[in-house]
Amino acid sequence: MAGFLRRKPAKCLVIGLDCASPTLLFEQFAADLPNVRALMAQGTWGVLRSSVPCITVPAWASMTTSRDAGTLGIYGFRNRASYDYSALTAADSRAVTLPRLWERVGQAGQRVLVVNVPQTYPVQPVNGRLISDFLTPSRESAFTYPALLKHELLKADPDYAFDVRGFRTTDKDALLQRIYDLTERQYRAFEAQLQRGDWTFAMHVNIALDRLHHGFWRYFDSQHRLYTSDNPYQQVVRDYYRFVDSWIGRLLACVDDQTSVAVVSDHGAKRMDGAIAINEWLRQQGWLALHNPPKTGDILPFSAAQIDWERTRAWSTGGYYGRIFLNVRGREPHGVVAPDAYEQTLQELSALLATLTDDKGQPLPVRAMRPRELYAQVNGIAPDLLVYFGELHWRAVGGFGYPTHYTLENDMGPDDANHAEEGLFLWVDPHQRGRGRVADRQLMDITPTVLDRLRLPVPAELQGNVIG
Repeated sequence: MAGFLRRKPAKCLVIGLDCASPTLLFEQFAADLPNVRALMAQGTWGVLRSSVPCITVPAWASMTTSRDAGTLGIYGFRNRASYDYSALTAADSRAVTLPRLWERVGQAGQRVLVVNVPQTYPVQPVNGRLISDFLTPSRESAFTYPALLKHELLKADPDYAFDVRGFRTTDKDALLQRIYDLTERQYRAFEAQLQRGDWTFAMHVNIALDRLHHGFWRYFDSQHRLYTSDNPYQQVVRDYYRFVDSWIGRLLACVDDQTSVAVVSDHGAKRMDGAIAINEWLRQQGWLALHNPPKTGDILPFSAAQIDWERTRAWSTGGYYGRIFLNVRGREPHGVVAPDAYEQTLQELSALLATLTDDKGQPLPVRAMRPRELYAQVNGIAPDLLVYFGELHWRAVGGFGYPTHYTLENDMGPDDANHAEEGLFLWVDPHQRGRGRVADRQLMDITPTVLDRLRLPVPAELQGNVIG
């Protein structure tokens, strides 16, 4: 019919910033971020509460499935594969068994572009194009879909990379160069794919920002115990946020003014004050026994320790938070905790955890959480307790031989930051007036919101809600 105007198909661009802090992006650095400020002026934005646990894996999977970590059965990068004491499995793309956002979009017949989103390696087919994430072993891997995209990508950039390797290092100049190199390579690849325009949904995640926080937080945060004024890296974090903002501007230039845009992070960041040597503490409290305890000061990794399981009631793994498992009779091979004493034992251990102190002898806030109280379902093999130490200013280390129940350094190398529960979202919808800053939302709200903006059905089983 003459004069009939077809409405353009809805499109959505999601710009993911792993570990981006709402305080830094929206407040402390906002004056230096013109593209973010422009989006804020048009859109709806605020804190995006992370998953429990608030770590990259499972947070991005939770965001892109709209299901919590327990329902996904993913509690960290490595999860127990069985009730044996040493069987662990990596939570790669095969661990995410529920449909992810781009799968739902693709199943609706619309094309997708997915680049560097965590837990996309090994590559699974999509209705469109995909470049896998930081878990990709090397450029020799099959890291794209379709396979031909790999040759196209490496022709444009033979040194394309997936992560900032060795980011826990004292060589800060080299680290900073690797962070910028990775960022530039990955954004250029995403920009080139965006410019093809043959997509309805596009998403990229910048993992280098997380590495920057771990490597440089002490240099700008005056509350960090290692902060010194007039240090040579004082402006590094601010300057990198400026750099990312300039790239946000370039990505926005690739889309038209009818495309919805979201800027999101999976969790935030905060200074790290220290770490609780959780297994050493359990040993000191009589909950864990070793056949050959190390001498004080001779740090022994948990994986190398000879645990006396017949005299061990509980053990833990290190990481951004503590995962504590009880050694339950009939569940673990050498279990000693009677099943009918399970609840009482958890209560006793939770009460004992509440007595922990920091390096100054002051009470340390501890949140000992039970999976069944956190999640809609508890799948896989969940920890018996998920523990946040010191409001996440303290992490956990799993080794033995520490002179006290704490250490002021990460056992994996120099580390300035831990993860925070507050991520962020910034949403601009060309067909809906922005509301400015709104109350906290949850990261599971992103998937139903994208589906809604793409005029696709929002399945009832999703746990998140549409951001209005």
